[in-house]
Amino acid sequence: MAAQFGRRLRRGATTTAVAAVAVAALAASQGPGAVLASDGGGAGGDQPAAGSTPSDDSAASGNSPYYTDLPPLVSPNKPGTSTNLPITGSAQSGIPASVLAAYKKAERSLADTDAACRLPWQLLAAIGKVESGQARGGRVDANGTTFSPILGPVLNGQGFAMIKDTDNGAYDGDSTHDRAVGPMQFIPSTWATWGQDGNGDGRKDPNNIYDAALAAGRYLCAGSRDLAVAADLDRAVLSYNHSNEYLRTVRSWFDYYKRGTHQVPDGSGTVPPPLDGGTDSRTNPGTSPSPTPPASSRPDPKPDPKPDPRPSKPGGGSTSPEPSPKPNPAQTLGAVENAGTGKLTATAGDAFAERIKVRAKNRLGGPLAKVSVTFTIAGDTDTRFEGGKSSVTLATGADGTVTAPVLQAGEKTGRFTVRAIATGRSLPAVAYTATVTARQADAIARTDDKALTAAPGAEFADTVAVKATYRGAVASGVAVTATMITDGDAPVENDKGPYFKDADGNTVRTLTDLKTGADGTLTLPKIYADDTTGTYRLRLTTEGGATVVIELDVEAPAA
Repeated sequence: MAAQFGRRLRRGATTTAVAAVAVAALAASQGPGAVLASDGGGAGGDQPAAGSTPSDDSAASGNSPYYTDLPPLVSPNKPGTSTNLPITGSAQSGIPASVLAAYKKAERSLADTDAACRLPWQLLAAIGKVESGQARGGRVDANGTTFSPILGPVLNGQGFAMIKDTDNGAYDGDSTHDRAVGPMQFIPSTWATWGQDGNGDGRKDPNNIYDAALAAGRYLCAGSRDLAVAADLDRAVLSYNHSNEYLRTVRSWFDYYKRGTHQVPDGSGTVPPPLDGGTDSRTNPGTSPSPTPPASSRPDPKPDPKPDPRPSKPGGGSTSPEPSPKPNPAQTLGAVENAGTGKLTATAGDAFAERIKVRAKNRLGGPLAKVSVTFTIAGDTDTRFEGGKSSVTLATGADGTVTAPVLQAGEKTGRFTVRAIATGRSLPAVAYTATVTARQADAIARTDDKALTAAPGAEFADTVAVKATYRGAVASGVAVTATMITDGDAPVENDKGPYFKDADGNTVRTLTDLKTGADGTLTLPKIYADDTTGTYRLRLTTEGGATVVIELDVEAPAA
Protein backbone atom coordinates (compact mmCIF):
# COMPACT_ATOMS: atom_id res chain seq x y z
CA MET A 1 0.00 0.00 0.00
CA ALA A 2 1.30 3.43 -0.87
CA ALA A 3 2.54 5.37 2.11
CA GLN A 4 0.44 8.39 3.06
CA PHE A 5 1.70 11.72 4.38
CA GLY A 6 2.13 11.81 8.13
CA ARG A 7 3.59 14.28 10.57
CA ARG A 8 6.56 16.50 10.03
CA LEU A 9 9.93 15.05 10.97
CA ARG A 10 10.63 15.32 14.69
CA ARG A 11 14.04 15.14 16.26
CA GLY A 12 15.08 11.92 17.95
CA ALA A 13 16.38 8.43 17.44
CA THR A 14 12.91 6.95 16.85
CA THR A 15 12.28 9.03 13.72
CA THR A 16 15.77 8.36 12.42
CA ALA A 17 15.28 4.66 12.84
CA VAL A 18 11.89 4.73 11.10
CA ALA A 19 13.34 6.63 8.13
CA ALA A 20 16.33 4.33 7.91
CA VAL A 21 14.17 1.20 7.93
CA ALA A 22 11.85 2.64 5.29
CA VAL A 23 14.76 3.54 3.02
CA ALA A 24 16.16 0.07 3.42
CA ALA A 25 12.80 -1.42 2.47
CA LEU A 26 12.55 0.86 -0.54
CA ALA A 27 16.02 -0.12 -1.74
CA ALA A 28 15.27 -3.81 -1.26
CA SER A 29 11.99 -3.70 -3.19
CA GLN A 30 12.94 -1.42 -6.06
CA GLY A 31 16.42 -2.45 -7.04
CA PRO A 32 18.73 0.52 -7.66
CA GLY A 33 17.43 3.15 -5.29
CA ALA A 34 18.70 6.28 -3.60
CA VAL A 35 22.45 5.84 -3.81
CA LEU A 36 24.12 8.44 -1.62
CA ALA A 37 27.52 9.87 -2.39
CA SER A 38 28.35 9.74 1.31
CA ASP A 39 26.57 9.28 4.59
CA GLY A 40 28.15 12.20 6.31
CA GLY A 41 26.19 15.00 4.68
CA GLY A 42 27.31 18.51 5.25
CA ALA A 43 27.87 21.36 2.91
CA GLY A 44 31.59 20.78 2.71
CA GLY A 45 33.39 23.68 1.10
CA ASP A 46 30.35 25.28 -0.51
CA GLN A 47 30.38 29.05 -0.24
CA PRO A 48 27.31 31.17 0.54
CA ALA A 49 25.56 33.03 -2.25
CA ALA A 50 26.30 36.65 -2.93
CA GLY A 51 24.33 38.74 -0.48
CA SER A 52 23.54 35.85 1.85
CA THR A 53 24.66 35.48 5.45
CA PRO A 54 26.88 32.46 6.12
CA SER A 55 25.11 31.40 9.30
CA ASP A 56 23.27 28.30 10.48
CA ASP A 57 19.88 29.79 9.68
CA SER A 58 20.76 30.79 6.11
CA ALA A 59 19.61 27.54 4.50
CA ALA A 60 16.59 27.66 2.22
CA SER A 61 14.15 26.17 4.72
CA GLY A 62 15.68 27.72 7.83
CA ASN A 63 15.63 24.43 9.79
CA SER A 64 11.88 24.09 9.21
CA PRO A 65 10.67 20.47 9.53
CA TYR A 66 9.47 18.43 6.56
CA TYR A 67 7.31 15.45 5.59
CA THR A 68 9.12 12.15 6.09
CA ASP A 69 6.89 9.71 4.21
CA LEU A 70 8.69 7.65 1.59
CA PRO A 71 7.46 6.69 -1.89
CA PRO A 72 5.41 3.55 -2.48
CA LEU A 73 7.41 0.36 -2.75
CA VAL A 74 6.13 -0.14 -6.31
CA SER A 75 7.69 2.19 -8.89
CA PRO A 76 5.56 3.94 -11.51
CA ASN A 77 7.71 2.22 -14.14
CA LYS A 78 10.06 -0.69 -13.66
CA PRO A 79 13.77 0.18 -13.97
CA GLY A 80 14.94 -0.02 -17.56
CA THR A 81 11.55 0.66 -19.14
CA SER A 82 10.47 3.73 -21.05
CA THR A 83 10.97 7.06 -19.33
CA ASN A 84 7.90 8.54 -21.00
CA LEU A 85 5.32 9.78 -18.53
CA PRO A 86 2.49 7.30 -18.10
CA ILE A 87 -1.04 8.62 -18.50
CA THR A 88 -2.24 7.08 -15.28
CA GLY A 89 -0.67 5.76 -12.13
CA SER A 90 -0.86 5.75 -8.37
CA ALA A 91 -1.96 8.88 -6.53
CA GLN A 92 1.54 9.24 -5.09
CA SER A 93 3.21 9.37 -8.52
CA GLY A 94 0.83 12.04 -9.83
CA ILE A 95 2.03 15.65 -9.91
CA PRO A 96 -0.48 18.51 -10.41
CA ALA A 97 -0.27 20.06 -13.87
CA SER A 98 0.81 23.59 -12.90
CA VAL A 99 3.32 22.28 -10.37
CA LEU A 100 4.84 19.89 -12.90
CA ALA A 101 4.97 22.67 -15.50
CA ALA A 102 6.79 24.94 -13.03
CA TYR A 103 9.44 22.31 -12.30
CA LYS A 104 10.07 21.69 -15.99
CA LYS A 105 10.16 25.40 -16.80
CA ALA A 106 12.76 25.93 -14.05
CA GLU A 107 14.83 23.09 -15.50
CA ARG A 108 14.76 24.73 -18.96
CA SER A 109 15.65 28.14 -17.53
CA LEU A 110 18.66 26.75 -15.65
CA ALA A 111 19.73 24.86 -18.77
CA ASP A 112 19.93 28.24 -20.55
CA THR A 113 21.62 30.25 -17.79
CA ASP A 114 23.65 27.64 -15.90
CA ALA A 115 24.03 24.64 -18.17
CA ALA A 116 26.99 23.33 -16.16
CA CYS A 117 24.66 22.65 -13.21
CA ARG A 118 22.49 20.11 -15.12
CA LEU A 119 19.49 20.50 -12.82
CA PRO A 120 16.88 17.71 -13.26
CA TRP A 121 13.26 18.73 -12.70
CA GLN A 122 12.72 15.52 -10.73
CA LEU A 123 14.95 16.93 -7.96
CA LEU A 124 12.66 19.96 -7.64
CA ALA A 125 9.68 17.59 -7.57
CA ALA A 126 11.28 15.55 -4.78
CA ILE A 127 11.93 18.64 -2.66
CA GLY A 128 8.47 20.03 -3.41
CA LYS A 129 7.00 16.72 -2.27
CA VAL A 130 8.69 16.65 1.13
CA GLU A 131 8.34 20.39 1.73
CA SER A 132 4.66 20.97 0.87
CA GLY A 133 3.16 17.88 -0.75
CA GLN A 134 3.45 19.50 -4.21
CA ALA A 135 1.86 22.81 -3.15
CA ARG A 136 -0.67 20.87 -1.08
CA GLY A 137 -1.90 18.76 -3.94
CA GLY A 138 -1.70 21.56 -6.52
CA ARG A 139 -4.04 24.05 -4.80
CA VAL A 140 -2.90 26.91 -7.06
CA ASP A 141 -4.64 29.42 -9.32
CA ALA A 142 -4.12 29.89 -13.05
CA ASN A 143 -0.90 31.86 -12.43
CA GLY A 144 0.53 29.19 -10.13
CA THR A 145 -0.07 31.03 -6.84
CA THR A 146 -1.42 29.08 -3.87
CA PHE A 147 -4.96 30.03 -2.89
CA SER A 148 -3.63 31.09 0.51
CA PRO A 149 -0.08 31.10 1.91
CA ILE A 150 1.60 27.86 2.94
CA LEU A 151 3.40 28.61 6.20
CA GLY A 152 5.69 26.40 8.25
CA PRO A 153 5.79 26.41 12.06
CA VAL A 154 6.90 29.54 13.88
CA LEU A 155 10.68 29.30 14.21
CA ASN A 156 10.76 30.45 17.83
CA GLY A 157 13.07 27.82 19.29
CA GLN A 158 10.21 25.80 20.78
CA GLY A 159 11.14 22.45 19.25
CA PHE A 160 12.36 24.16 16.07
CA ALA A 161 15.08 26.60 15.12
CA MET A 162 15.14 30.12 16.57
CA ILE A 163 15.07 32.64 13.73
CA LYS A 164 14.00 36.16 14.56
CA ASP A 165 11.90 38.12 12.08
CA THR A 166 13.76 39.29 8.96
CA ASP A 167 10.89 40.59 6.78
CA ASN A 168 8.70 42.49 9.25
CA GLY A 169 6.05 39.87 8.56
CA ALA A 170 5.80 40.75 4.86
CA TYR A 171 5.83 37.13 3.69
CA ASP A 172 4.92 35.08 6.76
CA GLY A 173 2.66 37.49 8.66
CA ASP A 174 4.88 37.21 11.76
CA SER A 175 6.86 40.28 12.83
CA THR A 176 8.52 38.46 15.74
CA HIS A 177 9.88 35.25 14.23
CA ASP A 178 10.34 33.85 10.75
CA ARG A 179 8.38 30.99 9.21
CA ALA A 180 9.13 29.01 6.06
CA VAL A 181 6.87 30.20 3.24
CA GLY A 182 5.39 28.72 0.09
CA PRO A 183 5.47 25.40 -1.75
CA MET A 184 9.28 25.22 -1.58
CA GLN A 185 9.36 26.50 2.05
CA PHE A 186 11.82 29.39 1.84
CA ILE A 187 12.47 31.44 4.94
CA PRO A 188 12.04 35.18 4.20
CA SER A 189 15.73 36.08 4.54
CA THR A 190 16.70 33.40 2.02
CA TRP A 191 13.92 34.46 -0.34
CA ALA A 192 15.22 38.03 -0.21
CA THR A 193 18.47 36.76 -1.75
CA TRP A 194 17.26 33.97 -4.03
CA GLY A 195 13.68 34.98 -4.95
CA GLN A 196 12.90 34.80 -8.68
CA ASP A 197 10.13 35.83 -11.08
CA GLY A 198 9.49 32.48 -12.74
CA ASN A 199 6.17 33.27 -14.42
CA GLY A 200 7.08 36.70 -15.80
CA ASP A 201 4.43 38.70 -13.94
CA GLY A 202 6.96 41.19 -12.56
CA ARG A 203 6.73 39.86 -8.98
CA LYS A 204 8.85 37.52 -6.86
CA ASP A 205 6.30 35.62 -4.79
CA PRO A 206 7.40 32.65 -2.61
CA ASN A 207 3.80 31.36 -2.73
CA ASN A 208 3.90 31.12 -6.53
CA ILE A 209 5.09 27.70 -7.67
CA TYR A 210 6.82 29.08 -10.79
CA ASP A 211 8.75 31.69 -8.76
CA ALA A 212 9.56 29.24 -5.96
CA ALA A 213 10.67 26.42 -8.29
CA LEU A 214 13.07 28.68 -10.19
CA ALA A 215 14.45 30.10 -6.93
CA ALA A 216 14.96 26.57 -5.57
CA GLY A 217 16.73 25.57 -8.78
CA ARG A 218 19.14 28.50 -8.59
CA TYR A 219 19.73 27.82 -4.89
CA LEU A 220 20.56 24.17 -5.60
CA CYS A 221 22.90 25.20 -8.44
CA ALA A 222 24.85 27.70 -6.31
CA GLY A 223 28.59 27.58 -6.68
CA SER A 224 30.17 25.13 -9.09
CA ARG A 225 27.78 22.23 -8.50
CA ASP A 226 27.13 19.72 -11.25
CA LEU A 227 23.96 17.92 -10.13
CA ALA A 228 24.69 15.03 -12.47
CA VAL A 229 27.49 14.17 -10.00
CA ALA A 230 26.19 12.32 -6.94
CA ALA A 231 28.40 14.17 -4.46
CA ASP A 232 27.33 17.57 -5.79
CA LEU A 233 23.66 16.59 -5.72
CA ASP A 234 24.01 15.45 -2.10
CA ARG A 235 25.66 18.74 -1.14
CA ALA A 236 22.90 20.68 -2.87
CA VAL A 237 20.14 18.82 -1.01
CA LEU A 238 21.98 19.15 2.29
CA SER A 239 22.32 22.90 1.69
CA TYR A 240 18.52 23.02 1.58
CA ASN A 241 18.23 21.13 4.90
CA HIS A 242 21.30 19.86 6.69
CA SER A 243 20.04 16.43 7.72
CA ASN A 244 20.98 12.97 6.49
CA GLU A 245 17.37 11.86 6.99
CA TYR A 246 16.25 14.73 4.77
CA LEU A 247 18.78 13.73 2.13
CA ARG A 248 17.60 10.11 2.16
CA THR A 249 13.96 11.15 1.90
CA VAL A 250 14.54 13.54 -0.98
CA ARG A 251 16.78 11.01 -2.73
CA SER A 252 14.05 8.37 -2.43
CA TRP A 253 11.45 10.61 -4.07
CA PHE A 254 13.98 11.75 -6.66
CA ASP A 255 14.67 8.18 -7.76
CA TYR A 256 10.95 7.41 -7.64
CA TYR A 257 10.06 10.31 -9.95
CA LYS A 258 12.91 9.43 -12.33
CA ARG A 259 11.29 6.03 -12.84
CA GLY A 260 8.13 7.76 -14.05
CA THR A 261 5.24 9.91 -12.98
CA HIS A 262 2.06 11.31 -14.48
CA GLN A 263 0.19 14.58 -14.57
CA VAL A 264 -2.98 15.10 -12.59
CA PRO A 265 -5.33 18.13 -12.62
CA ASP A 266 -4.50 21.03 -10.30
CA GLY A 267 -6.10 20.55 -6.90
CA SER A 268 -6.49 16.80 -7.24
CA GLY A 269 -3.13 15.71 -5.86
CA THR A 270 -2.54 14.01 -2.53
CA VAL A 271 -3.02 16.57 0.28
CA PRO A 272 -0.96 16.16 3.46
CA PRO A 273 -2.60 16.85 6.83
CA PRO A 274 -2.04 20.17 8.64
CA LEU A 275 1.49 20.69 9.96
CA ASP A 276 2.41 20.64 13.62
CA GLY A 277 2.55 24.35 14.35
CA GLY A 278 2.17 25.28 10.69
CA THR A 279 -0.71 27.03 8.96
CA ASP A 280 -2.89 24.83 6.79
CA SER A 281 -3.46 26.53 3.45
CA ARG A 282 -7.15 26.54 2.68
CA THR A 283 -8.06 24.25 -0.15
CA ASN A 284 -9.91 25.26 -3.27
CA PRO A 285 -13.63 25.82 -2.57
CA GLY A 286 -15.49 22.59 -3.05
CA THR A 287 -12.62 20.37 -1.93
CA SER A 288 -11.52 19.17 1.43
CA PRO A 289 -8.13 18.08 2.78
CA SER A 290 -7.34 14.41 3.06
CA PRO A 291 -8.07 12.92 6.47
CA THR A 292 -5.22 12.35 8.88
CA PRO A 293 -3.77 8.89 8.16
CA PRO A 294 -3.89 6.17 10.79
CA ALA A 295 -1.18 6.13 13.39
CA SER A 296 0.37 3.02 11.87
CA SER A 297 1.37 4.97 8.75
CA ARG A 298 2.98 7.87 10.61
CA PRO A 299 6.37 8.25 12.27
CA ASP A 300 6.38 8.11 16.07
CA PRO A 301 4.53 11.31 17.12
CA LYS A 302 6.12 11.48 20.56
CA PRO A 303 8.31 14.57 20.84
CA ASP A 304 11.76 14.46 22.27
CA PRO A 305 11.83 15.12 26.01
CA LYS A 306 14.45 17.82 25.48
CA PRO A 307 13.99 19.58 22.15
CA ASP A 308 17.04 21.49 21.04
CA PRO A 309 16.10 25.05 20.00
CA ARG A 310 19.33 25.52 18.05
CA PRO A 311 19.06 25.33 14.27
CA SER A 312 20.96 22.63 12.51
CA LYS A 313 22.96 23.70 9.48
CA PRO A 314 20.28 24.23 6.83
CA GLY A 315 16.88 22.84 7.52
CA GLY A 316 15.72 20.63 10.34
CA GLY A 317 16.11 17.17 11.47
CA SER A 318 18.86 16.27 13.87
CA THR A 319 19.22 17.33 17.47
CA SER A 320 22.50 19.11 16.88
CA PRO A 321 24.43 20.21 13.81
CA GLU A 322 26.39 17.47 12.13
CA PRO A 323 30.08 18.38 11.93
CA SER A 324 31.18 19.59 8.52
CA PRO A 325 34.64 18.77 7.27
CA LYS A 326 37.07 21.63 7.08
CA PRO A 327 37.32 23.07 3.58
CA ASN A 328 40.22 21.78 1.54
CA PRO A 329 42.18 24.87 0.37
CA ALA A 330 43.06 23.14 -2.89
CA GLN A 331 39.36 22.61 -3.63
CA THR A 332 38.03 25.91 -2.26
CA LEU A 333 37.56 28.90 -4.53
CA GLY A 334 39.76 31.80 -3.53
CA ALA A 335 39.37 34.31 -6.35
CA VAL A 336 38.35 34.93 -9.93
CA GLU A 337 40.71 37.05 -12.03
CA ASN A 338 41.30 38.33 -15.54
CA ALA A 339 43.12 35.68 -17.56
CA GLY A 340 44.76 38.05 -20.04
CA THR A 341 41.83 39.60 -21.90
CA GLY A 342 42.97 42.23 -24.41
CA LYS A 343 41.38 45.51 -25.47
CA LEU A 344 37.64 45.15 -26.13
CA THR A 345 36.78 47.36 -29.11
CA ALA A 346 34.51 46.81 -32.08
CA THR A 347 32.79 48.83 -34.77
CA ALA A 348 28.99 49.00 -34.58
CA GLY A 349 27.47 45.86 -36.06
CA ASP A 350 30.72 43.88 -35.98
CA ALA A 351 31.88 41.07 -33.70
CA PHE A 352 34.53 41.85 -31.10
CA ALA A 353 37.82 40.25 -32.09
CA GLU A 354 38.83 39.79 -28.44
CA ARG A 355 36.98 37.43 -26.09
CA ILE A 356 36.74 37.78 -22.31
CA LYS A 357 38.65 35.14 -20.38
CA VAL A 358 38.77 34.61 -16.62
CA ARG A 359 40.63 32.25 -14.33
CA ALA A 360 39.39 30.69 -11.07
CA LYS A 361 42.02 30.11 -8.41
CA ASN A 362 41.89 28.04 -5.25
CA ARG A 363 43.07 29.34 -1.90
CA LEU A 364 46.58 28.11 -2.68
CA GLY A 365 46.73 30.15 -5.87
CA GLY A 366 46.38 27.18 -8.20
CA PRO A 367 43.76 26.66 -10.94
CA LEU A 368 40.31 25.42 -9.91
CA ALA A 369 38.07 23.53 -12.34
CA LYS A 370 34.27 23.34 -12.49
CA VAL A 371 33.71 26.81 -11.04
CA SER A 372 30.48 28.34 -12.38
CA VAL A 373 31.14 31.82 -13.76
CA THR A 374 28.39 34.22 -14.90
CA PHE A 375 29.21 36.87 -17.52
CA THR A 376 26.80 39.82 -17.60
CA ILE A 377 26.64 42.83 -19.96
CA ALA A 378 25.76 46.05 -18.11
CA GLY A 379 25.17 49.61 -19.27
CA ASP A 380 23.27 51.39 -22.03
CA THR A 381 24.18 49.15 -24.94
CA ASP A 382 22.56 46.76 -27.38
CA THR A 383 25.69 44.64 -27.62
CA ARG A 384 24.98 40.99 -26.85
CA PHE A 385 26.79 37.71 -26.54
CA GLU A 386 26.57 35.37 -29.48
CA GLY A 387 23.01 34.06 -29.57
CA GLY A 388 21.47 37.33 -28.39
CA LYS A 389 21.99 36.82 -24.64
CA SER A 390 23.02 39.52 -22.18
CA SER A 391 24.07 36.99 -19.52
CA VAL A 392 25.64 33.53 -19.80
CA THR A 393 26.92 31.05 -17.23
CA LEU A 394 29.79 28.66 -17.96
CA ALA A 395 32.13 26.44 -15.94
CA THR A 396 35.92 26.63 -15.80
CA GLY A 397 37.98 23.88 -17.37
CA ALA A 398 40.84 21.81 -15.99
CA ASP A 399 43.21 24.79 -16.26
CA GLY A 400 40.81 26.94 -14.22
CA THR A 401 39.94 29.20 -17.14
CA VAL A 402 36.71 29.87 -19.01
CA THR A 403 36.14 32.05 -22.07
CA ALA A 404 32.93 33.96 -22.66
CA PRO A 405 31.11 33.69 -25.99
CA VAL A 406 31.86 36.19 -28.75
CA LEU A 407 30.49 39.69 -28.16
CA GLN A 408 28.41 41.03 -31.05
CA ALA A 409 28.36 44.84 -31.17
CA GLY A 410 24.99 46.53 -31.66
CA GLU A 411 24.27 49.91 -33.20
CA LYS A 412 24.65 51.97 -30.01
CA THR A 413 28.11 53.46 -29.76
CA GLY A 414 30.01 54.20 -26.57
CA ARG A 415 31.32 52.31 -23.56
CA PHE A 416 29.71 49.58 -21.49
CA THR A 417 30.82 47.03 -18.90
CA VAL A 418 30.97 43.26 -18.81
CA ARG A 419 31.20 41.66 -15.37
CA ALA A 420 32.39 38.14 -14.60
CA ILE A 421 31.48 36.74 -11.20
CA ALA A 422 31.63 33.34 -9.55
CA THR A 423 27.98 32.32 -9.61
CA GLY A 424 26.35 32.44 -6.19
CA ARG A 425 29.56 33.53 -4.42
CA SER A 426 30.35 36.70 -2.50
CA LEU A 427 33.72 37.18 -4.20
CA PRO A 428 34.46 40.44 -6.06
CA ALA A 429 33.50 40.54 -9.73
CA VAL A 430 35.99 41.07 -12.54
CA ALA A 431 34.93 44.11 -14.61
CA TYR A 432 35.87 44.74 -18.24
CA THR A 433 35.31 47.98 -20.18
CA ALA A 434 34.26 47.53 -23.79
CA THR A 435 33.77 50.16 -26.49
CA VAL A 436 31.62 50.23 -29.60
CA THR A 437 32.80 52.78 -32.15
CA ALA A 438 30.78 54.26 -34.99
CA ARG A 439 31.06 52.78 -38.45
CA GLN A 440 33.62 54.70 -40.52
CA ALA A 441 34.41 55.53 -44.12
CA ASP A 442 37.71 56.74 -45.56
CA ALA A 443 36.23 57.78 -48.93
CA ILE A 444 32.97 59.23 -50.23
CA ALA A 445 32.05 60.26 -53.79
CA ARG A 446 29.06 61.05 -55.99
CA THR A 447 27.54 58.14 -57.87
CA ASP A 448 27.14 60.27 -61.04
CA ASP A 449 28.48 63.51 -62.51
CA LYS A 450 25.31 65.31 -63.56
CA ALA A 451 25.31 69.08 -63.28
CA LEU A 452 23.04 70.25 -60.45
CA THR A 453 21.12 73.39 -61.38
CA ALA A 454 17.89 75.12 -60.40
CA ALA A 455 16.09 78.35 -61.16
CA PRO A 456 15.67 80.89 -58.34
CA GLY A 457 12.83 79.90 -56.03
CA ALA A 458 12.58 76.39 -57.58
CA GLU A 459 13.81 72.95 -56.54
CA PHE A 460 16.74 71.07 -58.04
CA ALA A 461 15.46 68.52 -60.55
CA ASP A 462 18.22 65.97 -59.88
CA THR A 463 18.93 64.38 -56.53
CA VAL A 464 22.36 64.03 -54.93
CA ALA A 465 23.53 60.44 -54.38
CA VAL A 466 26.88 59.44 -52.84
CA LYS A 467 28.65 56.20 -51.92
CA ALA A 468 30.97 55.65 -48.94
CA THR A 469 33.74 53.04 -48.71
CA TYR A 470 36.23 51.93 -46.09
CA ARG A 471 39.51 50.46 -47.31
CA GLY A 472 37.88 49.86 -50.65
CA ALA A 473 34.89 47.97 -49.23
CA VAL A 474 31.31 49.13 -48.93
CA ALA A 475 30.81 51.21 -45.77
CA SER A 476 27.23 50.62 -44.61
CA GLY A 477 25.54 52.42 -41.74
CA VAL A 478 28.08 55.25 -41.74
CA ALA A 479 26.93 58.59 -40.31
CA VAL A 480 27.05 61.47 -42.81
CA THR A 481 26.66 65.22 -42.26
CA ALA A 482 25.52 67.43 -45.17
CA THR A 483 26.11 71.21 -44.93
CA MET A 484 25.64 74.15 -47.33
CA ILE A 485 28.93 76.04 -46.83
CA THR A 486 30.48 79.35 -47.75
CA ASP A 487 33.58 79.81 -49.91
CA GLY A 488 37.00 80.52 -48.40
CA ASP A 489 39.68 78.76 -46.42
CA ALA A 490 37.48 78.42 -43.31
CA PRO A 491 34.00 77.67 -44.63
CA VAL A 492 30.97 77.86 -42.37
CA GLU A 493 27.26 77.21 -42.88
CA ASN A 494 25.88 79.49 -45.57
CA ASP A 495 22.88 81.64 -44.72
CA LYS A 496 21.70 81.99 -48.32
CA GLY A 497 21.46 79.93 -51.45
CA PRO A 498 20.28 76.29 -51.69
CA TYR A 499 18.66 74.70 -48.67
CA PHE A 500 16.82 71.60 -47.32
CA LYS A 501 13.47 71.46 -45.57
CA ASP A 502 12.80 69.83 -42.22
CA ALA A 503 9.67 67.82 -41.35
CA ASP A 504 7.77 71.06 -40.68
CA GLY A 505 8.79 72.65 -43.99
CA ASN A 506 11.29 75.03 -42.40
CA THR A 507 14.53 76.00 -44.14
CA VAL A 508 17.65 74.17 -42.90
CA ARG A 509 21.13 74.12 -44.38
CA THR A 510 22.68 71.32 -42.29
CA LEU A 511 21.47 67.72 -42.00
CA THR A 512 23.01 65.40 -39.40
CA ASP A 513 20.75 62.33 -39.09
CA LEU A 514 21.97 60.69 -42.28
CA LYS A 515 23.42 57.19 -42.73
CA THR A 516 24.56 55.15 -45.69
CA GLY A 517 22.50 52.09 -46.58
CA ALA A 518 23.53 48.45 -46.78
CA ASP A 519 25.21 49.11 -50.14
CA GLY A 520 27.08 52.15 -48.77
CA THR A 521 25.00 54.67 -50.73
CA LEU A 522 23.05 57.69 -49.52
CA THR A 523 20.51 59.76 -51.45
CA LEU A 524 19.95 63.23 -50.01
CA PRO A 525 16.49 64.78 -49.57
CA LYS A 526 15.28 67.34 -52.11
CA ILE A 527 17.27 70.56 -52.39
CA TYR A 528 15.59 73.92 -52.97
CA ALA A 529 16.92 77.28 -54.27
CA ASP A 530 16.15 80.67 -52.84
CA ASP A 531 15.98 83.84 -54.96
CA THR A 532 19.75 84.49 -54.96
CA THR A 533 21.59 83.30 -58.05
CA GLY A 534 25.15 82.05 -58.00
CA THR A 535 27.30 78.95 -57.53
CA TYR A 536 27.16 77.33 -54.13
CA ARG A 537 28.88 74.45 -52.36
CA LEU A 538 27.46 71.42 -50.53
CA ARG A 539 29.88 69.51 -48.29
CA LEU A 540 29.29 65.91 -47.12
CA THR A 541 31.46 64.52 -44.30
CA THR A 542 31.47 60.94 -43.00
CA GLU A 543 32.29 59.44 -39.63
CA GLY A 544 35.97 58.78 -40.18
CA GLY A 545 36.71 62.08 -41.88
CA ALA A 546 36.02 61.40 -45.56
CA THR A 547 34.72 64.49 -47.39
CA VAL A 548 33.26 65.42 -50.76
CA VAL A 549 32.25 68.93 -51.94
CA ILE A 550 29.55 69.29 -54.60
CA GLU A 551 28.70 72.41 -56.64
CA LEU A 552 25.11 73.69 -56.90
CA ASP A 553 24.20 76.38 -59.46
CA VAL A 554 21.24 78.71 -59.07
CA GLU A 555 20.67 80.56 -62.33
CA ALA A 556 17.81 82.21 -64.16
CA PRO A 557 16.51 80.26 -67.14
CA ALA A 558 17.77 81.37 -70.56
CA ALA A 559 15.55 83.88 -72.44
